[in-house]
Amino acid sequence: MHARILEGDQLRHTDKLDEIRAAIAAKKPVWVELDGPSDDANALLRDLNIHPLTIEDIWASRTMPKLEDYDNYLYVIVHAVKSAKQGQVDLVELDVVIGATFVLTHDPSGEITKQVCVELDRTPKLLAKGPAWLAHSLLDHAVDNYLPVVDELDRQLANLEDQTLERAGTRRGPPVLRKILRFKRLLLELRRMSIHQREILLRIARGEFDEIPKDVVPFFRDVYDHFLRINDQIDGYRDLVSGTLDAYLSVQSNRMNEIMKTLTVISTVMLPITFIAGVYGMNFVNMPELHWRWGYPYALTLMALVTLVTLGYFRRKGWIGNKEPELPEDTSGRVAARRALSHDDTPS
Repeated sequence: MHARILEGDQLRHTDKLDEIRAAIAAKKPVWVELDGPSDDANALLRDLNIHPLTIEDIWASRTMPKLEDYDNYLYVIVHAVKSAKQGQVDLVELDVVIGATFVLTHDPSGEITKQVCVELDRTPKLLAKGPAWLAHSLLDHAVDNYLPVVDELDRQLANLEDQTLERAGTRRGPPVLRKILRFKRLLLELRRMSIHQREILLRIARGEFDEIPKDVVPFFRDVYDHFLRINDQIDGYRDLVSGTLDAYLSVQSNRMNEIMKTLTVISTVMLPITFIAGVYGMNFVNMPELHWRWGYPYALTLMALVTLVTLGYFRRKGWIGNKEPELPEDTSGRVAARRALSHDDTPS
C-alpha cells in the first residue's frame, strides 16, 4: 500500500497506515494505491466504511466492468488492454474508489497507474483539483491504452487476410483457420466487455453521481467519446473477421472445385480411351483387326487422336487453358427487342 498526500503545494509519499488515516481525517487530497490484500489495506478499507462486497470485488479479478454508487463513495471497475499477440489480448483490471477527498486504486499490473504517477509526481495540480479529476486521468489513460492495441489488431487482421488468400485449401490452411476462429472468439469477448464498459462511462459522463462535479463531466464525456470510437472499431473488426472466414471457406471451395475439375477432365479423356481398349481387348475370333499386323499401332494412334480431339474441344470451350470460358448466348434481350419493334410497327 502506497499513498500520495497533498500538503499545500507539496506531494508527500507514505506507506504508513496512521499517516494515511490522519490525512484522510484532515480531508487532505489523498491517493492510495493498494498493492494487494494485507492487514493494513483491509483496515484502511474498513475505516473508510467500504462495503464488504466492494472489498471482495477489489481483491478479486472480474471479467466484466462494474459501477456501484454508495452513500460515501463511487466504485468503478474498468478494463484496459496490455498487449495483443497472435490473436490474444491481455486485459488488465483497474479498481477505482472515488470518495469525497480520497481515491483508492487497485491496479495489479501497474500498467495504468504508473502513467498517472509520473504525471502526478511532475505536477501535483491534478490531485489538488479533486478526486474526480484524478479518476478522470486514470480512466483516460485506461482508454488510451486501447489505441496501440487496436492498431496492432488491425495489422494482424490485414496479415490474416493475406494468409487466407494464400493458404486456404492447402496443407498450410488449417492453422490459418484456427487463427481466424481465435480472432473471432477474442473479438466477441472484447465486444461483450466493451458494451458494459461503454454503459458505465456513459453513466459517469451524464453526471449522475455526486462524487463527479459538474465541471468534470465534460472531460468524462470526452473519455466516453474516445471509447465509443474504439468500440465501433471493434465491431468493424468482428465484421472483418467474419468476412475473412467466409473468404477462407470460399477460397477452399474454389480450390477444391479446381481439383475436381482437373480430375473430371482426366476422367473424360480416359473414358473413350478405356472404351477403345475394352473393344479391342475382347479377343473375338472374327475381329478383323485382331490378326492385323498394324492393329496395335492403329489402336494407339486412335487413342492419341481421340485424346487430342477431346483436349482441343475443352480448350476451345475455355474449360482448360487460359481462354475465357464461353457463356451461354443470352437471347432474352433480342426477344424483348423484337417485341418492342413489333409493338412500334403496329398501326394505332
